[in-house]
Amino acid sequence: MPKLRTHRASAKRFRMTKTGKIVRPHAQKSHLLG
Repeated sequence: MPKLRTHRASAKRFRMTKTGKIVRPHAQKSHLLG
């Protein structure tokens, strides 16, 4: 996976865990991962 930059719009929806994983709503998971 390419490194993801933190955009303010994305930061409102997601948050990074300490391990670097992105916690996101499941409803949008498939759409955003593309």
